[in-house]
Amino acid sequence: MLLSIILLLAGFMILILGAHWLVKGASSLAKKLNVPEIVIGLTVVAFGTSTPELVVNIVSAVKGSTDISFGNVIGSNIFNILIILGIAALIYPLDVKKATTWKEIPFALLTSFVLLLLVNDRWYDSGATNLLSRGDGLILLGFFTLFLIYTHNLARQGAEVESQTTVYPLWLILGYIAAGFAGLILGGNLVVKYAVNLAHEIGISEKVIGLTIVAAGTSMPELATSAVAAYHRKSDIAVGNIVGSNIFNLLFIMGITAMIHPPAYNIAFNTDQYVMMFATLMLFLLMFNPKRHRLDRWEGGLLLAFYIGYAVIFL
Repeated sequence: MLLSIILLLAGFMILILGAHWLVKGASSLAKKLNVPEIVIGLTVVAFGTSTPELVVNIVSAVKGSTDISFGNVIGSNIFNILIILGIAALIYPLDVKKATTWKEIPFALLTSFVLLLLVNDRWYDSGATNLLSRGDGLILLGFFTLFLIYTHNLARQGAEVESQTTVYPLWLILGYIAAGFAGLILGGNLVVKYAVNLAHEIGISEKVIGLTIVAAGTSMPELATSAVAAYHRKSDIAVGNIVGSNIFNLLFIMGITAMIHPPAYNIAFNTDQYVMMFATLMLFLLMFNPKRHRLDRWEGGLLLAFYIGYAVIFL
C-alpha cells in the first residue's frame, strides 16, 4: 500500500510538472510566432492548466476505469467550488465581476444539468445502457464552442486575461514541449494505475478514489492559482479560474473523453452530480446581491463546512 501511495503521489507531481512544461514551451512558441498575449492566455494557458484532468480521464476511460473518469471531473468541480473558493475567500474576501455572477456561474450550472441528462439514458429508455456516447460528446463540445465564443468576445471588450510569457530559444521551447508531453503521459498512467491499486488494497471503490484523491490531486494547479490570486487581491482571477475550470472540465474534458472512448456511467454518481449542481447554485446565491457581488470570509467557511458534510455523508 505504501508503494502505491508513493507512486500515486509521484504520478501527480510528474503530471503537474508536465502540464507546467507544456504551457511554458507552447506559450513561448506562440509568442515567438507573434500570437497576441490575450490569445495565449485564453487558449494555450487555459487549456494547458487543465491537461492533468484531461490526460487522467482519457487514460482511465481507455483502460476501462470509467468510475475514475467521472469521479475525476465531478469530484474536481465539487472540490474547486467548496474547497478552493472556500480557502481563497478565507484568505481574502472575493469581489466578483457582474458578468461572472450573472452569466458564467449560471452557465456552469446549465452545463452540469446537461451532463446529468446526457449520461442517464435509462431515464428515457429502460433498456438502454447509461453511457456518455460520442453523440453526447459532440453536444458537450458544441456547448464548449459557445463558451469559447463568449470568452473571445470578453477579450475583445477588453477583459484581462493574464499571461506572463517569456520567449526562449527554439531548442529550449521544443525541449519543454517534449518534456511536457512525456510528463503528462507518464504521470497520467501512474495516477490511474496506482489509484486503482490503492482502491483495491484499502477496499474502497474506484468511484470514491476518483471523487477524492484523484480529483484533489488534479485540482492542485487551480488551488495554487486561486490561493495566490486571493492573497494578491486579484479576485477576478481567483473566481474566474475556478468557474472557467469547471466549465472546461464538464464540456471539453468529458466531450473529448467521450469522442476517444465513450465511458459507461455508474448511476451512483447521480448523487454527486446533484451535490455539484447544488454547490454551483450555492455559489450563485451567496453572491446574489444587486449592489455587491462578493464572497466573504464567513461564506468561504460555509463552503468548506458543506464539503465536510458532503464527505461525511456521501463518501
